[in-house]
Amino acid sequence: MKLFLTGVLVALTGLSATQRPQTYTGTITDDICAGDAHAGMRMGPTDADCTRLCVLSHGAQYVLLDGKAVYTLSDQKGPEAFAGQKVRVVGTLDARTKILSVNSISAAD
Repeated sequence: MKLFLTGVLVALTGLSATQRPQTYTGTITDDICAGDAHAGMRMGPTDADCTRLCVLSHGAQYVLLDGKAVYTLSDQKGPEAFAGQKVRVVGTLDARTKILSVNSISAAD
């Protein structure tokens, strides 16, 4: 019984551990055009315009594209200012859902 309770406590401790925010670098785009770099939609003269229009007109979501992975951003207002730009996002990633809980977004150098 003592061994069982120890196992339960260890499991509960692991579940309650919170992740630390990490820094992710990539480009702010939308979930419709993330795969083909706006070639298919081209809703404006620039990638930034296409991204904003896809979100506004087609209900797309802002995402971070790091070159291979696409992360949906929890903040859907802040990324508008960085559409089409390379950025640093500080936040916590839910690996199962690929949703990045955004703490901050800033332009990358």
